[in-house]
Amino acid sequence: MADSKRARRPPSPARKRLGKALSAQLAAIQGQLRKECAERERLQKRHREAERGLREVRDRFQSAFGNAPIGMALIDMDGRWLQVNDALCRITGCTQDELKATTLAAITHPDDTGLDAEELRSLLAGHIPSYQVEKRYRHAWGHFLWVHLTVSLVRDDRGEALYAITQVQDVSERKELASRLQYLVDHDFLTGLLNRRRFEDELAHETHRAARYGGGGAVLLIDLDNFKDVNDTFGHLAGDDVLKGVAGLLRQRLRQTDVVARVGGDEFAVVLPGADMDQAQVVADEIVKALSREAAVLADQSIRITASVGVALFDGLDETQLLAYADLAMYEAKEAGRNRFAIYRPVKGQREGVSSRLAEAERIRHALAEDRLLLYAQPILDLASNEVSNYELLLRLPDESGGEPLLPNAFLYVAERFGLVQAIDGWVIRRAIALIAENARAGRRLRLHVNLSGKSVGDARLGTLAEQALAEGGIDPSLLVFELTETAAIANIEEAKRFATRLRGRGCGFALDDFGAGFGSFYYIKSFPFDYLKIDGAFIRDLAGSRMDQLVVQAIVDIARGLGKRTVAEFVGDAEVVRMLRDLGVDCAQGYHVGRPRPVAELLH
Repeated sequence: MADSKRARRPPSPARKRLGKALSAQLAAIQGQLRKECAERERLQKRHREAERGLREVRDRFQSAFGNAPIGMALIDMDGRWLQVNDALCRITGCTQDELKATTLAAITHPDDTGLDAEELRSLLAGHIPSYQVEKRYRHAWGHFLWVHLTVSLVRDDRGEALYAITQVQDVSERKELASRLQYLVDHDFLTGLLNRRRFEDELAHETHRAARYGGGGAVLLIDLDNFKDVNDTFGHLAGDDVLKGVAGLLRQRLRQTDVVARVGGDEFAVVLPGADMDQAQVVADEIVKALSREAAVLADQSIRITASVGVALFDGLDETQLLAYADLAMYEAKEAGRNRFAIYRPVKGQREGVSSRLAEAERIRHALAEDRLLLYAQPILDLASNEVSNYELLLRLPDESGGEPLLPNAFLYVAERFGLVQAIDGWVIRRAIALIAENARAGRRLRLHVNLSGKSVGDARLGTLAEQALAEGGIDPSLLVFELTETAAIANIEEAKRFATRLRGRGCGFALDDFGAGFGSFYYIKSFPFDYLKIDGAFIRDLAGSRMDQLVVQAIVDIARGLGKRTVAEFVGDAEVVRMLRDLGVDCAQGYHVGRPRPVAELLH
């Protein structure tokens, strides 16, 4: 009885407090467990989402990598292919397994193996995020192709390079096109030999090499004798065949290290690196004899082809002097009877032919220094208003004996050979600006056309001179028009474009002279900046009686009008041609019927 009463005794306050504490602690533990479970589920969910996201990123990368239209590759730091896509396989002609079994260096052209070594070092050092380079890969079929590479790195958490990601584009077609275009820029289109511009570059390179390292060398200038008779008698196609035959013969007779070029219509030039006097004479003699033995069969006639050859040794001369002296020696060979060679020897007792041309060069120098060159002007008629709107400036060299001044074709050749033509063009530009300014002060608006040589447009100093003269003269730049012959523009197309763009940017005008005389007329007007097309006189002289000439002139007018340019017809000889030019839509006329060249003092003051 006593025990049962004890058993039913209510818990003591202490036990109640303990029970409550335990219950609270248990509830807290249970709550913490629930939180941990929830956090674990949240983390697991985030992990699943991260894995899903990683898989999506990986899948997107694999899809982009595998289906990229350009070659893609992962390459380890030893240069082994880790992963490649189908596009790269198509580029190289190898399967994925074949590429993975080899290295990057194994398919790279030996000459290009270290091409990007410096860029790779900078990439590994973290100085650049990526780099681009072009090199050659070996195709599975054995040939090499050009590829454009973009290379970047994937690094680990510590910044260490894991592997490279490389994008590969096949640029063989572009490189081939660029090579062909460069070939056209550097070579004569008829013979395939180097052209004059590239020949002068090669000659400058050889003279600089000889000046630095010694060894000497020689220049040969070869001019075909009486070649004009071939063209006049048998036609230009037959003449072209002769020129191609001469080019072939020169290739056969010269060493692979020699430089041979066609530098003019019937003129060829050769550089003999390292040659001395005896060797140069032997080569010149062989060329003369070989050409004289060759007979061209034209229209069932056997025509003997001969040449006059001028030789100049390096002897410390620069490229301009060498060409000038070789040219003088070549003319000496012609005057001595042709079909021979002559050597320029700058010593006392020079032969008369060479001395006379040196004297002519001195005359030009003195005329420049003493401001004695003469300017003539020829009017250009505006056919719409029937008024003279422009004048072309023409140069003359005074005759020391007091006779008629010399025309440009009598002295500009020597000026070009002796590097004087740029100074002459600069003199004319300054005088033209002074005349325009003088007439402006008198209230007259005068527009002048100034002719430029092909050498001048390649000389940046002349552009600077023109800009300074324009600034000092304070004239309206649109009153100064520069004329460049189409053939000179073609020979120096990039330099001509830069020069024209520079001066047109200042407001000057540009005319493409003798348009239609060259083989690429309509091609070059696409890119050369101009304001006037001066139609070559060959299409104007017989305009009244030649339907072909009329069609050509009409085509030129239509193109010029479509481009918003003006046309000028040269060599206009009578009123009937003027009438036809108006009917055809030509803007301006120039020629003896409009007005003969006269001294500027008579016309423009």
